[in-house]
Amino acid sequence: MNAHDSDFAGAEIAKLHYGDGDFAVLKPGRYVVCAVTGQKVPLEQLRYWSAELQEAYAGPGEALKRWRETHPNV
Repeated sequence: MNAHDSDFAGAEIAKLHYGDGDFAVLKPGRYVVCAVTGQKVPLEQLRYWSAELQEAYAGPGEALKRWRETHPNV
C-alpha cells in the first residue's frame, strides 16, 4: 500500500509521539501528514521526524528544510 492507493484516501490519520529513534502510536491510523509538504506518509514508510518539534516529514529533504528553518544560526 502507498499514498496513491484508492483505499488510502479514506484511511484514518494516526497520532504519534516522536522520540529519538522511534515513535509511539497514541491514536491508531494508517498515515501521518508531512509538516513541510502536507503529503500523506504511510506509517510503514515513516523514517523522518523531529522529536523536538513533534512532527513528521516525507523524506530527508523535508527534514533538512525544517531543520534549517528552525536553526537559522547554526
